[in-house]
Amino acid sequence: MYIETRGQGPALALIHGWAMHGGLFAPLVDRLSDRYTLHLVDLPGHGHAREDAAPLSPEALAPELVARIPDAVWLGWSLGGQFALRCALDFPEEVRGVVMVASSPRFVTDEGWSHGVSPQLFRDFGEALGRDFRGTLEGFLALEALGSSYAQDELRSLKAQAFERGEPSERALQEGLVLLDRLDLRGELPRLRVPSLWISGRRDRLIPAGAMPAAAAMAPNARSVVIAGAGHAPFLGAADEVATQIDAFMRAVTAPA
Repeated sequence: MYIETRGQGPALALIHGWAMHGGLFAPLVDRLSDRYTLHLVDLPGHGHAREDAAPLSPEALAPELVARIPDAVWLGWSLGGQFALRCALDFPEEVRGVVMVASSPRFVTDEGWSHGVSPQLFRDFGEALGRDFRGTLEGFLALEALGSSYAQDELRSLKAQAFERGEPSERALQEGLVLLDRLDLRGELPRLRVPSLWISGRRDRLIPAGAMPAAAAMAPNARSVVIAGAGHAPFLGAADEVATQIDAFMRAVTAPA
């Protein structure tokens, strides 16, 4: 893994989504680094950690993450939320709180859970990577921006920044797609011992609007915020609102007892 540290103050660790890297969080760095120490994580196979061959496993990486960034609030965007939530579930004494941004405990639909996408979506992306690697990634970027009121600006930002640290490894991408297809943390949410904030975009085409409010309802001491015009990357198009919500959460969970 690669971790870049910016700012000063209480610790906030940020984990990117599938095929991305920590540099995508630049709008939050600009708005929060004067008050918080931001640790931007590149997961194995992504960004500056592209050559890291460690398995993309939340269970395996969580101990290393909390050891390298102790006493932090963990923020996960999309796939990154599975890693942030794993840290909070397994190491509550080392984690102040968790912020889930456009991330769900279950990404695909199944019996009793309508708040996902078809399992075939991620399988199709996996098959397409072998045929047209770059084109498949660019198609995913378009899907992330789709629906947002700020879609053109978000897509422009995603295209400009997604590959500035090089392309992610295909191995890591395939492992990430398997996680998106299979992981299901719904049953573990009732035992989440730290406060949680769930930030979603009402126009998100990857995480249906009801997913995160439903997930927050399963966890104790949780709050859901739905941003009306945002899509799957709300910290790009609605950066001020997302930063305000994170700031309020950080103040609450890092205040002296």
